[in-house]
Amino acid sequence: MEQLTILLIVIPLMVAPITALIPSEKITWFLTLVVCLISLALSIYLLYAVIDGKHIIYELGGWRPPWGIEYKIDSLNAFVALIVSGIGSLACLFAYRSVPDEIESSKIPLFYAAFQLCLLGLLGIALTGDIFNLFVFLEISSLATYALISMGKHRKALTAAFSYLILGTIGATFFLIGVGFLFAASGSLNTADIASRFSRFEDMYVVETALIFMVTGIALKAAIFPLHSWLPNAYTQAPSAVSVFLSATATKVSLYVLLRILYDLYPVAYWVDMLLPQIMLSLGCVAVIYGSYRACQQTEMKRLLAFSSVAQIGYMVIGLSLVNQLGLTASIIHLFNHAVIKSTLFIGAGILLYRANTTELGSLRGLGKDMPWTFAAITLAGLSLIGVPGTVGFVSKWYLLEAAVEKGMWIVVITIVIGSVLAITYVWKIVENLYFRSKRKVHIQDVSSGDSGIARAPKTMSAALWIGAILCIFFGLNTELSFEAASSAAAALLKP
Repeated sequence: MEQLTILLIVIPLMVAPITALIPSEKITWFLTLVVCLISLALSIYLLYAVIDGKHIIYELGGWRPPWGIEYKIDSLNAFVALIVSGIGSLACLFAYRSVPDEIESSKIPLFYAAFQLCLLGLLGIALTGDIFNLFVFLEISSLATYALISMGKHRKALTAAFSYLILGTIGATFFLIGVGFLFAASGSLNTADIASRFSRFEDMYVVETALIFMVTGIALKAAIFPLHSWLPNAYTQAPSAVSVFLSATATKVSLYVLLRILYDLYPVAYWVDMLLPQIMLSLGCVAVIYGSYRACQQTEMKRLLAFSSVAQIGYMVIGLSLVNQLGLTASIIHLFNHAVIKSTLFIGAGILLYRANTTELGSLRGLGKDMPWTFAAITLAGLSLIGVPGTVGFVSKWYLLEAAVEKGMWIVVITIVIGSVLAITYVWKIVENLYFRSKRKVHIQDVSSGDSGIARAPKTMSAALWIGAILCIFFGLNTELSFEAASSAAAALLKP
């Protein structure tokens, strides 16, 4: 079983350069889908192996930690690996028709190679127990992400990629400086080793400086307010398949890193004394209101969903800053639930872009009547985003409300209520334009039925959309897997 952990890294690492050399679009897509599905199967197997609190440890090259690099799998990183590989599979299924439509054919092999490298980097971040190795995977995923975003249809994609590159590099530099300071103090890069010997060097000022640098760097990568400025343009201008993948994984993995730093690497009491929970709680509450308000202002669907992500990240930050098991559980569950919701909504936006060549809401008026099945799936995901009972969004918000009440944080309760009301507003904005506004003439590409009758989305796109929509309901009604994984992870993180 220990050998399976390294396969999550080795398989995409070996297949990516081969993919870049194959000229056939369909073969490169198929190879990428196979890599994603194998990763998904391995992630599910590993999660069920550790969900009861066990650990799986793999020592690279046979070198024992702390000298060698260690991969330590528990319920938290196995859960994150499941999110990354699952969304990767969904995005790849959607990409079969969207990528040829949005990217030059000569660049498609390079696109899928970069996609696999991004998958590799995100999985590596989740699995490694070495903080410098984590930085290496962070850079692999980031460099691949910059390339993927730059392949968007419009020139604005280059600007968005460059902006993300600059800010992402600053974030990675801050994180690396923090790692260097902590190494200078501890003489180790292994997370467990540093944590076990922390009392020996905790009084050194450089240790506190290291924490500030690492948290700031990761907050930028996670798009935590006010370090979110790169996110709206990146998600809006990227190819649709990239928006699907990144919106559901990149910031979630960065938040996972933040959890590891605050709850595994450093003792909880150390950063509680620095008033970090209060700062993060304040930023999380502002992010929920600000992100939701800005989403209400948008007239373009992908940009609306991007600002919604800023708000949803705020919910996760609130959960981890409450420093109790229910809050952590809510935050970890929302990593999974928001990944499902937002990937589904971005798939819906991608289908509208494929059919109408635009995601401007004013230009999509009445299109929902021509695409009833697509509209129905988008509506289900929208209801999940609001937090309607019976959907995954309700589960996350319910546990977060319980955690806030347990701590007596009524400001959090008020924030969640306001955020949900604003979510109703911007989700209704999509529904109203797609279904209740009078039709506006827009060219609808429809190979199956021409420009008359019901516009049918391609089968692979529809399959990806409905898989996401069904998961929004399934995991809203059956919370056994998500809650068990999240609660087990939260309990492990809070262990003294």
